[in-house]
Amino acid sequence: MLYNAIICNMDIIEELQNYRLEHKIPQEKLAEMLGVAFSTVNRWFNGKTKPNQIQEYQIKKLLGKK
Repeated sequence: MLYNAIICNMDIIEELQNYRLEHKIPQEKLAEMLGVAFSTVNRWFNGKTKPNQIQEYQIKKLLGKK
């Protein structure tokens, strides 16, 4: 179960990165859109941290998955 959650988080971050690139959104703007700090988004993309449940919900909402 935990393994699946980690895979889901990695997939959602990959989708978020693709969304950002497709829409030409800087990390700073993406952070603002999600209500988090730039450093938080940067850590997600660098694999240092993963979104918490609230952040994951907001990401899914942005991607049209909620």
